[in-house]
Amino acid sequence: MKLAMIGLGKMGAYMTERLIKAGHEVVAFDLSKEAREAIEKKGATSVSSLSDLKSHLSTPRIAWVMVPSGAPTNSTIEELKEIFESGDVIIDGGNSNYKEAKPIADSLNAKGIDFIDAGTSGGVWGLENGYCLMVGGTKEAIAKTEPIFLALAPKDGYAHVGPVGAGHFVKMVHNGIEYGMLQAYGEGFSIMNAAEEFNLDMHQIASIWRYGSVVRSWLLELLEIALKDSKNFDEIEGIVVDSGEGRWTALEAIDRGIPAPIITNSLFERFSSRKGSEYSNRIIAALRNQFGGHAVVKE
Repeated sequence: MKLAMIGLGKMGAYMTERLIKAGHEVVAFDLSKEAREAIEKKGATSVSSLSDLKSHLSTPRIAWVMVPSGAPTNSTIEELKEIFESGDVIIDGGNSNYKEAKPIADSLNAKGIDFIDAGTSGGVWGLENGYCLMVGGTKEAIAKTEPIFLALAPKDGYAHVGPVGAGHFVKMVHNGIEYGMLQAYGEGFSIMNAAEEFNLDMHQIASIWRYGSVVRSWLLELLEIALKDSKNFDEIEGIVVDSGEGRWTALEAIDRGIPAPIITNSLFERFSSRKGSEYSNRIIAALRNQFGGHAVVKE
């Protein structure tokens, strides 16, 4: 299958590489010339503008948008709308607000263009492990594009979860849950770190908890990696940024009357992290760096 990948950042470039390894043809675009040149070395065809995509794609044309949510994503989709034709498909794989999906889909549908919102999880490890995909859209649009999702996801890691908007809604809640899990790990390890009378080895504990423990998880595996290099970890400042999805999940819980104190409090803890460098926040910052390549602030 042939498709366009728009955005060659932390995830877009790796997704492109995984698609190529699975036998798909990818036409790639990014504002960065260096990014375009780098992906060409991996086997993609690059173009220097969105308008160049049309001649490089066969019908139905498919474009996966993997740029920052909000204005960058929306303006990209608007530009593609003018280039694409009836029967073509645009996929938004970023962390967009699910409430934007239906208005975008309606606008594209007026021209006969299908829209899919694909919640994408896997971070910088997705090239090797695959990406969990939570996809929203019509059955007809999914049928046109499913080989792409199957190539990107690990076995059993992809599902068509519902109509347009459902993909980003599920991904939003996924990230809200992530907030709570990170907070629990951060607080627990902070309590153990404060028990100076035991001189506990945090790396050792993270390591053994990966085997047989009821709190084992991929996040714990990443924590073991983060704590292995004590010098690097000690340089991390405990400032934890929120990227939006936790806020949206908390607001959704409020609007729907669903009690979600753990997710909401973990969001507030991120706000408080900007005024200090608690050990728990350093744990969370280190974990976000490990699974998503998110930048850390160092002292």
